[in-house]
Amino acid sequence: MFQMTADDVLSVLALLRRAEVDVWVGGGWGIDALVGERTRVHRDLDLMHRQEQEAAAMAALSAVGFTEVLDWRPVRFVVRAPDGLEIDLHPLVFADDGSAVQASPEPERPFTYPSSCFVTGTIKGTPVPCLSAEQQVYFHQGYEPSERDRHDMAQLRRVFGIATHF
Repeated sequence: MFQMTADDVLSVLALLRRAEVDVWVGGGWGIDALVGERTRVHRDLDLMHRQEQEAAAMAALSAVGFTEVLDWRPVRFVVRAPDGLEIDLHPLVFADDGSAVQASPEPERPFTYPSSCFVTGTIKGTPVPCLSAEQQVYFHQGYEPSERDRHDMAQLRRVFGIATHF
């Protein structure tokens, strides 16, 4: 199994920042960013991005060898580098108040992102944009959790003292 390092994450974030693409780290790396330390092995990187910046994101990623390997637009899509680095991209449509929505497999029930969920965490001491602990909990409900999910929610309980569903 491919293991993504903190340096890999920071390199991808720097590449997208140079391309003027706004992204927020979610998933396991997002939880580790909130906690401020790597707490487990990660196989990929989940990034939320502004839907209108998708072409710029794809151009920047393609320029360094990423190719699309999964297309579930408008919900999400996945790109992979020749070395195995994988990024799961989630397009967001923002409202004027800073909140956003993401399409879901159930079109009548999009995923919602309140403006307050866009926060800053750290990876290897570097500030990175990420999703809040509350937003992470929101996304970890309504399904049978994996061991990774259980681990991630335990980290949020440990550091933030917040209630989780499992």
